[in-house]
Amino acid sequence: MNFKAIANLVNDIEFSPDSTVSKTVHQDDLLKAVLFGFAAGQELSEHTASMPAILYFLDGNARVTLGEESLEVGPGAFIHMDAQLPHSITALEPTRMLLLLLKNGK
Repeated sequence: MNFKAIANLVNDIEFSPDSTVSKTVHQDDLLKAVLFGFAAGQELSEHTASMPAILYFLDGNARVTLGEESLEVGPGAFIHMDAQLPHSITALEPTRMLLLLLKNGK
């Protein structure tokens, strides 16, 4: 197959009460794409990634901490992070996010 199409990422993941749900929607030698659904108040505690990453917020609102800086983000927010940058995410309301891990280091 030469392509992968998902008609609507927002509809591709459901929220689960008091939890964070994740689903890998694509993976190859260059990219891993993971869809997240955060219930309100759920978080990914501070961690780092071994490769650069992109966070793209599909809906909801969240607080993202990148190193020492904290941002409040909403639908359409785009964040590119270098590898090894400490970061965390807290959903302020039910929030869907697409994570792209760039395996080639760019």
